[in-house]
Amino acid sequence: MVPIMVIFFREGLEASLIVSIILAYLKKVDHQRLARQVWLGVFCAIAIDLTIGLSLYHVIHHYDGSRVQLLLEGTTYFVAMAMLTGMSFWMKSQSRNMKRSLEARVNTAVAQGTLLAMVGLTFITVGREGLETVFFTLAVAFHSSWIALVVGAGIGLGLALAVDWVMLRAGRRVPLSLFFNILGGVLLVFAAALLSDGIENFQILGWLPLWHVLWHTGRWLNQSGVLGSILHNFIGYAEAPTVLQVAAYVLYLVVGFWRYFEPAFLARGHRGDDANSPIN
Repeated sequence: MVPIMVIFFREGLEASLIVSIILAYLKKVDHQRLARQVWLGVFCAIAIDLTIGLSLYHVIHHYDGSRVQLLLEGTTYFVAMAMLTGMSFWMKSQSRNMKRSLEARVNTAVAQGTLLAMVGLTFITVGREGLETVFFTLAVAFHSSWIALVVGAGIGLGLALAVDWVMLRAGRRVPLSLFFNILGGVLLVFAAALLSDGIENFQILGWLPLWHVLWHTGRWLNQSGVLGSILHNFIGYAEAPTVLQVAAYVLYLVVGFWRYFEPAFLARGHRGDDANSPIN
């Protein structure tokens, strides 16, 4: 539940901030009449993302217990890992200029003067966040209950909307760059766990070398138990990991954290007028 809560909080906050920026700018330039188009784009994006997620989940579970399921699940793990990694680094580089970039795109959409222009803008921006959420949720859904998924998603979205509302009401600068940097680091841990899961599936298929199992801790901490499942979803705990799984996990985190938190990158992230608040 914790990983789902974090991902929905992070994606929900970014999506809600995007919508808030667009609506606030439309009001600023006296084009509030276009707000309906903004919401139409949001609802279309949510509908499409839900359809994709449910369709993929149905297809994968149609092959329950087969090699096809292992292949589809393993591929989903790798895709979700790649999307989480790319999303974390992209947001780190774009957060300080998000407000300026969105306002420029709103100006372009308004100048075009067509219904599809504004609908398309919100559909693409919000839909991208939703698609990333879909693949991560799908990857976690393979070893989580629907109750945990729904509760985690509800709490995450609720927190995201609450934080967005507080920032709008506060009317002062908020250290969002630091906030997103921390969440991005947490998502890299999730991505490393998905990488390990994907390798495990492909090892079972015989497409990757099995090599040596480093330890067996299932007697003390079963991966299918409550605590073991939480640790598996959150940090990628495995009760019997192979050398390749552990090596890939550690290498990913070492390189990922080094690139993500390197001083030069952080220094650039603290520059710019929009680094703290993408709304004001």
